[in-house]
Formats: sequence, C-alpha cells, structure tokens
Amino acid sequence: MKILTPDRADGFIRANTALRAPPHVPEILLHLADEAHDLWHRTEEELQEIGLQPPFWAFAWAGGQGLARYVLDHPETVAGKRVLDFATGSGLVAIAAAKSGAADVLAADIDRFCAAAVALNASVNGVAVAFTDADLTGDDGGWDVVLAGDVFYDREMTDRLLPWFSTLVARGATVLVGDPGRSYLPRDRLSFLAEYQVPVTRALEDAEVKRTTVWRYG
Repeated sequence: MKILTPDRADGFIRANTALRAPPHVPEILLHLADEAHDLWHRTEEELQEIGLQPPFWAFAWAGGQGLARYVLDHPETVAGKRVLDFATGSGLVAIAAAKSGAADVLAADIDRFCAAAVALNASVNGVAVAFTDADLTGDDGGWDVVLAGDVFYDREMTDRLLPWFSTLVARGATVLVGDPGRSYLPRDRLSFLAEYQVPVTRALEDAEVKRTTVWRYG
C-alpha cells in the first residue's frame, strides 16, 4: 500500500486545483477544483491504494460558505476566542475565524488530505490555522466557539454530534452550524441567526444556488 506523504498530498492538490474565491466569500482564496467529476476520478484512480475519502476539501460547500460569511460579517463571534472548525474540509471556516481575530483556531477533519489543503489555504490567506486529523467528536478542548458546516448529512453522524454539541453548550461553549437544508438537520435544537443564497457547484448539489442558514445550537 502506498503511503500518503505531506509532499505527495501537497503536489496532488496543486496539480488538480486552482486558486479561486468562493462566490459567497470573495475575501478568501482557496485551492478549489474546477470540475467535480474529474477530480473525483483522479482521486479514485491515483489514490485508491491509500483508501482515501472523496475530495470534499476541494469544494466550497454551501454550509461552509454561509458559516464563513456569518463569521466575517460578525467578527465579535470569534474575536479573541479559542475556535474549533469541525469537519473543516478546505479550511474555509477556520480561515474566516482567523481573519476575524480569533485568538486560536484549530481545524479538524479525519480526511488526511485536509492537512495539506488547510495548510496551503491558510498560507495563501496569510493566517495561522492549526490542524488535526483526530476525530474530536465527544472531546472538549476548552474551545469557546465550535463551528460546523454541512455536518448533518446522515443519521449516524447526526446521532454522534447531538450529545457532543449539547455537552459543549451546557458548559458554556457557543456552537454555530451552517446548513443548506441537509436531511438530518435538528431544527428543534437550533436558533436562527442568518440566511444566505449561496452559489454552489451544480455537479455536487441539486441546485445552482442553495438557501443556507446559520444556526446557533442549543
């Protein structure tokens, strides 16, 4: 089995993406894929021996764009605070938090490719973002704010997140969620904060613009 090295991940990202600003967050540049299906095919073909996940890190998903927009527009949400961006993907929301004055930002994602993606994207935006590929579900690192975009996409994931988020909120953390209407969104536990019309990649979504809401959990 081939081993994923930082250099190999870095090179793959540079070769298969281009620097672009997500349409709803023009202040931030990311290494993004131009064509979803082509990159998916390349990942499967070139990296199947490593057993990696599809390259979710190469796209600016609607929930993340909405959440990043909210953070940039309301910097007091994270300014001077310790922030976790859970299931970070490209690092978009973590970068928004860093640009908004967060004291410390940790981006977390179990996809090992995200380490390289977050490092590249943070660097091009001139911010410092730490990364971990540990599954932090159920952990408490003392974060003041936990940001989570597009995480309620299946029942198993939702069942794991709800008790964790509830525990974090109970001890005083703020948990903010960005979601474009995923199937398992727990609306009864959420308070509305903002709504956006977010342009997305039609190859990945069921529409070219997704109505995306930012919620406060608890």
